[in-house]
Amino acid sequence: MPARPPEITATMLLQAYGIGMFPMARSRDDPRLIWLNPKQRGILPLDGFHLPRRLLRTVRSGAFEVTCDQDFPAVIEGCATPTPDRTDTWINAEIVRLFSELFDQSHVHTVECRLDGVLVGGLYGVALGGAFFGESMFSFATDASKVALVHLVARLRLGGFTLLDTQFTTGHLMRFGAREIPRDEYRRRLNEATAQPAVWLSNPDPTILAAEFLAIAGKQPM
Repeated sequence: MPARPPEITATMLLQAYGIGMFPMARSRDDPRLIWLNPKQRGILPLDGFHLPRRLLRTVRSGAFEVTCDQDFPAVIEGCATPTPDRTDTWINAEIVRLFSELFDQSHVHTVECRLDGVLVGGLYGVALGGAFFGESMFSFATDASKVALVHLVARLRLGGFTLLDTQFTTGHLMRFGAREIPRDEYRRRLNEATAQPAVWLSNPDPTILAAEFLAIAGKQPM
């Protein structure tokens, strides 16, 4: 009988991110993980994020109550929930276990968006030095995940992060400035970013955060 492979630990997962690899499951019901290291890697440049005027108005309106690191279980469950466009998910029980451990160790962070106290959108990802690896996002209300993304970018910029890894690119992310870079260039940027200190700001000063939204949009504070 072949030997059973050793259990993946949160430490091993963090080390994998540090060398450019990340895990996924083929489906929610598949207990196994596959490790990916794409030849072309998606990134969202923090100094080149495109914030449309309409979305800026939504962010500044305060229509959503935005928090960070308040409910990781609900966020990852939201990310794994089937939608009309995605009937299955790569988030299986093993992914939930590992990222829950990293959340407890303050290496995973969330952004939550609520309407009338109900969670309607959000995202989560891994922080390692000055690199942030965006894992997944979800939206049950118009603009909820977009607002979460804008809040993420603002916090990363304010906290000194230099790399926002999106793993892959989609048409949705490309509208915000995401693009692909070759694996070698990604590894170089990854090494530089993980060697730099950065601070995750879960609750920055509202005035500073508001000014950062304007800076991202290329506007002067009013």
